[in-house]
Amino acid sequence: MKPTQQKTFDKVSFQESVKKHLSATYATTIENADSRAWYLAMGRALAELTTFDLLETENDEKIKNAKSVNYLSLEFLIGRLTGNNLISMGLYEQITHAMEELGQNLTDLLEEERDPSLGNGGLGRLAACFMDSCAAQEYPTVGYGLHYEYGLFKQSFQDGRQQEAPDAWRGVEGYPWEVARPELAQHIGFYGHVEVEYIDGKEVRTWVPGMEVKAMPWDLPIVGYESNTVYPLRLWECQAIAPFSLASFNNGDYFEAQHSLIDAGNITKVLYPNDNHEKGKTLRLMQQYFHSAASVRDILRRHEAAGFSLEDLPKQETIQLNDTHPTIAIPELMRILIDEKGLTWDQAWEISAHTFAYTNHTLLPEALETWSESLINRLLPRHMEIIFEINHRFMQEVRKMWPGDGEKQAKLSIIQEGFHRMVRMANLCVIGSYKVNGVAALHSQLVKKDLFPEFNEIFPGKLTNVTNGITPRRWLKFCNPGLSTLITGKIGTEWPAKLEQLEGIAKFATDAKFQKEFMAVKKENKQRLADWVQENMGIELDTNAIFDVQIKRLHEYKRQHLDLLHILSLYHRILNEPGFECEPRVCFFAAKAAPGYHLAKEIIFAVNKIAEKINNDPRIGNKLKVVFIPDYRVSMAEIIIPAADVSQQISLAGKEASGTGNMKMALNGALTIGTMDGANVEIREEVGDENIYIFGLDVDGVVALQAQGYNPYDYYNADPLLKASLDLLTGDEFSPGQPGLLRATFDSLLDGGDPYLCLADFASYVKAHEDMGKQYKDQAGWAKKAILNTALVGKFTSDRSIRDYVNNIWKLEAVNR
Repeated sequence: MKPTQQKTFDKVSFQESVKKHLSATYATTIENADSRAWYLAMGRALAELTTFDLLETENDEKIKNAKSVNYLSLEFLIGRLTGNNLISMGLYEQITHAMEELGQNLTDLLEEERDPSLGNGGLGRLAACFMDSCAAQEYPTVGYGLHYEYGLFKQSFQDGRQQEAPDAWRGVEGYPWEVARPELAQHIGFYGHVEVEYIDGKEVRTWVPGMEVKAMPWDLPIVGYESNTVYPLRLWECQAIAPFSLASFNNGDYFEAQHSLIDAGNITKVLYPNDNHEKGKTLRLMQQYFHSAASVRDILRRHEAAGFSLEDLPKQETIQLNDTHPTIAIPELMRILIDEKGLTWDQAWEISAHTFAYTNHTLLPEALETWSESLINRLLPRHMEIIFEINHRFMQEVRKMWPGDGEKQAKLSIIQEGFHRMVRMANLCVIGSYKVNGVAALHSQLVKKDLFPEFNEIFPGKLTNVTNGITPRRWLKFCNPGLSTLITGKIGTEWPAKLEQLEGIAKFATDAKFQKEFMAVKKENKQRLADWVQENMGIELDTNAIFDVQIKRLHEYKRQHLDLLHILSLYHRILNEPGFECEPRVCFFAAKAAPGYHLAKEIIFAVNKIAEKINNDPRIGNKLKVVFIPDYRVSMAEIIIPAADVSQQISLAGKEASGTGNMKMALNGALTIGTMDGANVEIREEVGDENIYIFGLDVDGVVALQAQGYNPYDYYNADPLLKASLDLLTGDEFSPGQPGLLRATFDSLLDGGDPYLCLADFASYVKAHEDMGKQYKDQAGWAKKAILNTALVGKFTSDRSIRDYVNNIWKLEAVNR
């Protein structure tokens, strides 16, 4: 490995570069520049260093000749890059001092950076952690995503209800870390028709698109920790090939003059356009194909430029599909190989089927993507033909294996028959990939047993597991400097790259001095969060209270409404049970609901209205506070996670694939209260039963209860505390003069059938909270458990996840620069 940037940093040259960008790029002076200008100029100066290493890495012959992984994901929730890149470059202290000499505080400047709005939840954050770990361990990688103009949305609350606004994350000045790569632009087609001709007796099919756009790449640098390796996260922006018609403009048709610009711009305008209508569905599929087609073409360009044959593609490249969003890349590669490169079907399939690998992230049927045959046929007619042919050939194999078994054949087919025939993208992924992985041990077992059992029979060994992980560089070293310093003082400096070394602090779990230091760091982090809440929300918090945290995408299966029921039970008991005592607590929520997800929005509304009442009720005082932090994002998580005492991971068993928030909070010394679901199962194995609070039904219990017939009214009528808590949602306790305003949540749990068994798990959940609250009173005992959580979750580094992919799926070699 070459010397790091830390050893070659030239402070004077860097300062001159900052001053140059202040004047030449942002037209201001040292005397007049505000914090935003200083941040941008500093970012540009730093980006010059990483762009140089990015090009050096890209042009390194060792990299070109090595096998690479190409990570295709519609989301990359990378968070702010500046601070994390400084950690990886080994320059944090030097830049701090360099900017101090220019009269600037680095911490303040870092707050000027806006989170790149390129993702939503765990899927995008996982992709970002994986890119970080690939670069840290120098496994050749290119990430492929989309350059969204507005991302998902910027969330605010108005009278408790979620409001969505465009998130213009780049600002008017652009993002200092991104590098435009116009020389790598691609043309991408849509619509049109397929022409058939016969050449020398051979049928040749050619897609003639009816519309073309330009895919313009922007590269963001993913900096390897303490190395000179910088890999690109290549993000495609959709642009019009001819954005403006002067003739139409001069004729007075001003809209038509920019029609192509508007159509093209829509494709990368926002992440996950609402698909509750046909136009939204069309735009989503266009977005997915645009992403996949541009990425596949770029992969082939790199492959051929390195001098390799098409037949060598599986030896040199793996294309990892992060969920089903990039599935259309499979028929796209087949189309190119057959129609443009002249290969036979068998030759093309041999290449394609050994190039793709697929990560499944969900067991929820509604989350397994399907597209109507009519939509694909209209938008991508040649691809629909190829999908039909893939399915025809595969179904011949299925019929041989299960002759006469119509049920199995129907389940395995890519095409779901019905009034509107649908294309099952997950089935296409499994058939068209050489490996399929789940993301936690339990999840992968359920993928084999419940989701794809027939595929597991027909493709033995194809389905496997890679448990998710998180990067410790961002989720401990950067976001929790106090704890990082404490750990380094005990076990040295290597742990950010070798997280298993954290086990070395386990022996201090009962050391009174270390316990005091550990809890002092936690208190400082809680104070930082409390200060943010006071400044931005006007709510005063007691940092001696339990900070009880549930932060994740809003979805019924994640059961934010079960958390809410527990809050209602505490409220009821404080007011109505003389002598009831509980440890003071602050219940934090942070979550966005999809714009078209009505019930999720109603749950957010209920939490906010209940919080408004509880936080201002003098009878409650500091015994209970509820805080719903708006616009949850990576930079906000970096404040919340180090402050968490309790990590809520309460999805219904069998529904959460893995989760990574559970890993982040455990790493930062929070105790988990959770179900036997996702990675909670493996966290329990690592930290031990005594250091985690498990409650509720396990997967077998869920299956058994649903099989015998679940009736939520049975639990409602049998448990007075549950009934009293739920009934609070039907009156006007939290909506004076407007009874029933919060009834949507109540109705979903009773008349709606409570599909995620909140009521069945309620009593066990309350008991777990009581046990946890009693433990919190014993601060020495609590500190021991918290320290052991940090010490024993080294397995959950994304470095280990990537090594599992490398050894079991990708078969890569590290290339040290």
